[in-house]
Amino acid sequence: MEKATVKAIYRETEQYLDKEIILSGWVRKIRSQKNFGFIEINDGSFFKGVQVVFDTKLANFDEISRLSISSSIIVKGKLVKSQGAGQNFEVLASDIEVFQKADLDYPLQNKRHSFEFLRTIAHLRPRTNTFSAVFRVRSVLAYAIHKFFQENGFVYVHTPIITGSDAEGAGEMFRVTTLDLNNVPKNEAGAIDTTEDFFGKETNLTVSGQLNVETYSAAFRNVYTFGPTFRAEQSNTSRHAAEFWMIEPEIAFGDLEADMELAEDMIKFIIKYVMETCPEEMEFFNQFIEPGLFDKLQNVLQNGFAKVTYTEAVDILLKSGKKFDYQVAWGIDLQSEHERFLAEEYFKKPVFVTDYPKGIKAFYMKLNEDGKTVRAMDLLAPGIGEIIGGSQREDNIDVLEARMEEGGLNKDDYAFYLDLRRFGSFPHSGFGLGFERMMMYITGITNIRDVVPFPRTPKNADF
Repeated sequence: MEKATVKAIYRETEQYLDKEIILSGWVRKIRSQKNFGFIEINDGSFFKGVQVVFDTKLANFDEISRLSISSSIIVKGKLVKSQGAGQNFEVLASDIEVFQKADLDYPLQNKRHSFEFLRTIAHLRPRTNTFSAVFRVRSVLAYAIHKFFQENGFVYVHTPIITGSDAEGAGEMFRVTTLDLNNVPKNEAGAIDTTEDFFGKETNLTVSGQLNVETYSAAFRNVYTFGPTFRAEQSNTSRHAAEFWMIEPEIAFGDLEADMELAEDMIKFIIKYVMETCPEEMEFFNQFIEPGLFDKLQNVLQNGFAKVTYTEAVDILLKSGKKFDYQVAWGIDLQSEHERFLAEEYFKKPVFVTDYPKGIKAFYMKLNEDGKTVRAMDLLAPGIGEIIGGSQREDNIDVLEARMEEGGLNKDDYAFYLDLRRFGSFPHSGFGLGFERMMMYITGITNIRDVVPFPRTPKNADF
């Protein structure tokens, strides 16, 4: 008698047909009558379950008939072609061992539950069809990202979670400290004495691994980091989370055009990989979450991404005749409604917006010859807005130091970063892809809280 998984049975049915097998898993559905019954068992290996048929030949028939949803069982029996509609095969049980009968107050019964309710039981929601699909795709998408970069010769760099610098210069960071908050040491000026802290200086959770990974591009040429990042923003929206994952590649001797080419190639690769690897999950999303999802993703795969400068984008918005909630003017950052108009209504496909005003972008972005804009790019996608932000990096140390002074940054905190411009400076570019934003785009899920296993948002750190 061979141990089998549900996935193996679906993928290699002929290998198991008419053979005795062992299946272990959880009861998804059960219905029983006087002399027989049916169980749908799911073992976590596959999106779908397998039907188990049991009857009074089982010594524990009465016990099995009274099983509750989510009870854990071990089934022995023969896999045969199904006589009924709805499935191609089923297991005729010769023995069912009950490992544990789930309590009757198990909250996930056979009915539809709202996403809001399921967030309150984040530890149980992966057992639902929707979140089983979401988090399997999350796993496959993460693998696809690594696969893309590894196959293209990139070196994976582990950048630190605890940092003494702010890559974005925004200051919205989580402080890391071991100081006694009830008795905080003060210096002569009355400020917190950070020299008494664990690291002897002010430290925070990283908002980006970019500055660190850039240093490795000077040694390995093409590198990337993929890890958690943190933003202490009071943004309680469907698109923001305090903890999320970022993919940040860096390419040496690459300009903004090379950066955009890399981003487009990566997006197309990972979408194609997920669609090929998770057909059942993607069909579920296309049918129940976002009708038309396949068409949207195929449009991305089959067409080149559009490109427009920030100045041209502002002109398009001003001439659109559309009334926006937020004013459109040169020099302001584009809002989500502006981004979505450009991607969804004007270009009708992903679009790179380039050459933003320097005042709304980070200090490390290369200054254009006009002295007003920087070699930055954002990738806007239909249905979600910005999913990638990137730039060619400033390689001139004098310009970089001037930009840091404009931003009020302490150059001592960035000494290691300035060293890159002192010891063999080189043109280089990179970008950041918000992993959860990409998850939302691929699955059609509209709230970031529903693509993160345990979301962290303002006033919420449960589980």
